[in-house]
Amino acid sequence: MFETSDRESWNPPEVFEFRGQEIRYGVMGEGDPVVLLHGTPFSSVVWRRVAPQLARDHRVHYFDLLGYGRSEKKAGQDVSLGVQNGLFAALLDHWELDSPHVVGHDFGGTTALRTHLLDGRDYRSMTLIDPVALSPHGSELVRTARRHEDAFGELPAYIHEAVLRAYIGGAVCRSLSEREMRYYLEPWSGERGQAAFYRQIAQMHDSHTDEIQDRYDEIRCPVTLLWGERDAWIPLERGRELAARMPHTEFGVVPEAGHLVPDDAPEAVVAAVLDSSRR
Repeated sequence: MFETSDRESWNPPEVFEFRGQEIRYGVMGEGDPVVLLHGTPFSSVVWRRVAPQLARDHRVHYFDLLGYGRSEKKAGQDVSLGVQNGLFAALLDHWELDSPHVVGHDFGGTTALRTHLLDGRDYRSMTLIDPVALSPHGSELVRTARRHEDAFGELPAYIHEAVLRAYIGGAVCRSLSEREMRYYLEPWSGERGQAAFYRQIAQMHDSHTDEIQDRYDEIRCPVTLLWGERDAWIPLERGRELAARMPHTEFGVVPEAGHLVPDDAPEAVVAAVLDSSRR
């Protein structure tokens, strides 16, 4: 049921222009709309085993955040959380979606929250998966690379790949196959991809979660919060703390799953979203 698609078949086919930059997106299925937002350092390919299942009875919208995946990457680009909520709001307008079901993982969850609280966009439900929603945040790698963006950007390609493999490998409980690992390495490969990887890290700031973390009692829709039991990036205790700040929230722990729950347990994500959409 949850077979992995080939990377070449997961190439968001549509283009949306946002502030003069290309955003890649796709839509599949028919029914009530569901929008999927990926996190960092990933892309919409994290939904490759989730979206087709939801598309059996929903219209599923997915996209690559600005500076990620197949979306445009260029020097001097703002790819911070401070711009991604503007992008999401613009896409909601483009898709003519007034109140979709929204699913966000990691920074995608943060973007969903910022768009809801700062841009006033309404959702029928929100499913958040290990979101980066409380300050302070950032792994040891993130903190180090933030201080030395230029030096990391000049690493030899094979060292950069080794860093990426170790970093991404720490997001899952199970071992990714080489094909699966390549899904996540490919967008950050080559001179442009390597620079883009450290650019997005350099732009991670607590200020973007500081803006919203005291406003979670203002959330206007039902929330399902899923957390990988063995998340090594954001510990389960932080998930419980976040759940306590959010009204109307169902908190679920996903056994034998790390930070990248859509890869470790796609069936848990599908079940949670379907349950939320039927309430």
